Amino acid sequence: MTEPSSAGEKSDERLPAGPGFARLVEIMARLRAPGGCPWDREQNFDTIKPYLLEETYEVMDAIDARDWDSLADELGDLLLQAVFFAQMAADDGRFEIADSIHAINSKLVRRHPHVFGDGDARTADDVKQRWDEIKATEKEPPKELLAGVPRSLPALVEAQKIAAKAAGAGFDWDNVGQVFDKMREELAELDAARQSGRQEEIEGEIGDLLFVVVNIARFLKVDPEQALRKTNAKFRRRFAHVEEGLGAQGKTLRDSTIDAMEALWQSAKRNGL
Repeated sequence: MTEPSSAGEKSDERLPAGPGFARLVEIMARLRAPGGCPWDREQNFDTIKPYLLEETYEVMDAIDARDWDSLADELGDLLLQAVFFAQMAADDGRFEIADSIHAINSKLVRRHPHVFGDGDARTADDVKQRWDEIKATEKEPPKELLAGVPRSLPALVEAQKIAAKAAGAGFDWDNVGQVFDKMREELAELDAARQSGRQEEIEGEIGDLLFVVVNIARFLKVDPEQALRKTNAKFRRRFAHVEEGLGAQGKTLRDSTIDAMEALWQSAKRNGL
């Protein structure tokens, strides 16, 4: 839908980053211009949003797979989304992509005084603390601490950011052992809710348990979203091994036993899948 070449026009040659980016901006402007692509011209900020999320996850998939060729390609697709949004804004007279580039360049220099100024930061934690301090001075703080966390985030990411902000304000456990104690408490409450049979209560307790797990990940410096994505990918690999193994025996999932499937699952684990 956003093919840069047309009949009689050859594909672009590989250019250095600067001229190549300028070419991308030029292509997007042409696609959105009168006489350009009908599909691109009728898009708006809301219709393009799903593609932004889709491309972001495709970048993450390529990283997880360590597929560098795909990553290069997917980063190009992600870059296109930024240029597409900026071109729509330019069409409305709001801002141009150059404004976005200036904003991020200025931000990176401003928030790295230990690199571009006379600041001091010896560890990654020092850098993070200084970044947050500088960020806090750049905008008027929201009236409520958690108001700055977008509600549109995936729930796991939102929980991670909410917990981090609350912890930054001092509302936190002293150590990860206390968080494990809280997890055991939530498990007991979930079991009690299960026995009560009240679905709304069960749902609430599962939410509480997930939130505690996110906090365990925060204490252990693990990104829960990435951890779950990797587990999902691992489950896919092992389940595919189970299906393939059953197929080699002339069986399907439906006419197999749980013991046979479990044996193949353990085989997948032993093989490092």
